[in-house]
Amino acid sequence: MEYRFLGASGLKVPVLSFGTATFGGGNDFFKAWGSTQAEEAKRLIDICLEAGVNLFDTADIYSDGLAEEVLGKAIAGKQRGDLLLSTKSTFTFGEGPNNQGASRQHILKQVEGSLKRLGTDYIDIYHMHGFDGNTPVEETLRVLDDLVQSGKVRYIAASNFSGWSLMKSLGVADNHGWNRYIGHQVYYSLANREYEWELMPLGLDQKVGAIVWSPLSAGRLGGKYGRNLPIPKEGRVSQGGSPVPEMVVNEEVFYATVDALNEVAEEIGKTVAQVALNWLLQRPTVSSIIIGARNEEQLKQNLGAVGWNLTTEQIKKLDDASAVPPIYPYWHQWQNKSLNPTPEFYK
Repeated sequence: MEYRFLGASGLKVPVLSFGTATFGGGNDFFKAWGSTQAEEAKRLIDICLEAGVNLFDTADIYSDGLAEEVLGKAIAGKQRGDLLLSTKSTFTFGEGPNNQGASRQHILKQVEGSLKRLGTDYIDIYHMHGFDGNTPVEETLRVLDDLVQSGKVRYIAASNFSGWSLMKSLGVADNHGWNRYIGHQVYYSLANREYEWELMPLGLDQKVGAIVWSPLSAGRLGGKYGRNLPIPKEGRVSQGGSPVPEMVVNEEVFYATVDALNEVAEEIGKTVAQVALNWLLQRPTVSSIIIGARNEEQLKQNLGAVGWNLTTEQIKKLDDASAVPPIYPYWHQWQNKSLNPTPEFYK
């Protein structure tokens, strides 16, 4: 397993990390993803550790806390220092007027709840799951800095931020000498490459490492679908049981991308999913990509995405097939790339 530094920190993370949104199945939305319980979760984690994957990602809202509980039971008895645990808060959890957001009140409550459910006394990477436009950025970053100082949190990160909200947060942290976000958990895949337009250049400039969620676009790039195998209209993706809504994926670009993926996969003897994951591992700023699995077979297949690299020609083929015109102001800026250089993808 390859390990990379997460952003400008000294923390090394595996290039593949394991996501636990399939753990628990505590409500209808997450039940559509999976309902893995403690015994099966323990086996999946053992497979990960055997492969060198020691970063496990979860969130308070996954199955209303049940995913954290299942993960906590699955890692019980293991050497805590050998594991990296990542969890998140911001979105609605429980009842009451302070049941969401990035306020001091909500963050402190959620950290204590996550620690209890995970059965640990510290969290390695704590994410703000989304930007809270109601709470002052100073309030959020101050309480996160306090949590790092207390030892309950080791590093802080963002997730699903826009460019301006992430940059404002970094600027406020630097201005006050507080801990800054070292990572940004983002959606990025061959099905949607908007991350490259602003968040990737920001990550390069500010040394914020990307942790990629849904790298296979909620299963779209898993090898089951294509031009002659459309996504079923009654399936969870079409019915809204997906973190990546159907409307954001351009159908014709998607089919062209899958065609290219199939060509490359056949050429090198890998699966479509492995090629799609390996493509991500060769993109700038990417520190780790989160893989999920409902069973051992899926997990082992995804673990096969490391230990080899696509050629530059193969990467260009996938880039060309998945490219879409950028929105304003990027198309305007990119008319003069000598002033606004884009990330260097081919070396």
